[in-house]
Amino acid sequence: MTLSEIKALLPQLNEVQFTLENGTPVPAHFHVTEVGKVSKHFIDCGGVMRTEEKVNFQLWNANDFDHRLKPSKLLNIIQLSEEKLGLKDGEIEVEYQGETIGKYQLAFNGECFILQATTTACLAQDSCGIPVEKLKVNLAELNSNSCCTPGGSCC
Repeated sequence: MTLSEIKALLPQLNEVQFTLENGTPVPAHFHVTEVGKVSKHFIDCGGVMRTEEKVNFQLWNANDFDHRLKPSKLLNIIQLSEEKLGLKDGEIEVEYQGETIGKYQLAFNGECFILQATTTACLAQDSCGIPVEKLKVNLAELNSNSCCTPGGSCC
């Protein structure tokens, strides 16, 4: 989800809710403690220099159980971040504390925002020697109508 997409959704909502992909809700008293711009400048394992820029939201649960973030308040925080930080439209990355700080992509299911797990990947598979994963087939599940069966005519 991009910054422009969340900005378009917020005015239509009565409340801001976040949920993990497995259905576990982020407690309703969460705070958005940061809205920022994260820039990453790196070299991949194939030697290619790359840059990446994302909009970052950090969610935090405090013992302030009466806190509820209103959609208009989050929209104001986003607009202030755009003005002060020069935030441009881009993909949102959400940091949320689990056993450690997790980074999530953001989606919306019509009711609440979904924190989608992210994964790592090699960006230079063609140049760093990672073999293509072979298809694993259970021999018992092969088509039994094949000509190479006992009594078949292939041998």
